[in-house]
Amino acid sequence: MSSTPTVSPLFQRMGGEPVLRAVIDDFVERVFSDMLFGFLFRDADRARIKALEYEHACEFLGGPVRYSGRPMRAAHARHRITGGQFARRMHLLRQVCSAHGVPPEVVEAWVAHNESLRGQITDQPGSECH
Repeated sequence: MSSTPTVSPLFQRMGGEPVLRAVIDDFVERVFSDMLFGFLFRDADRARIKALEYEHACEFLGGPVRYSGRPMRAAHARHRITGGQFARRMHLLRQVCSAHGVPPEVVEAWVAHNESLRGQITDQPGSECH
């Protein structure tokens, strides 16, 4: 007897897979072209980053896909990501979500989750650029 994966209200309120994929595609395009930190992705495989971002967001939002990438600290260890770059990423995420009509409660939960990972991505607790 097979069962359908349970999806959370956050994933459903967002609009499910089609909306999340559109948001991730737009978000990764903006990240890659961003003047503040896009250079960090110059050697990255765009399709791979989109797939991993989708998995990470989908898992957090309670969708049917689980994250298969490395832990956040390991994935970002070789980069010296500043607090300002991290804050810029959050700004881009908010912009993209707004452009795609993602409900504010989903955006706030998603941003809060990303903020909870800050210490694994940058050693700067604030948004300054040292």
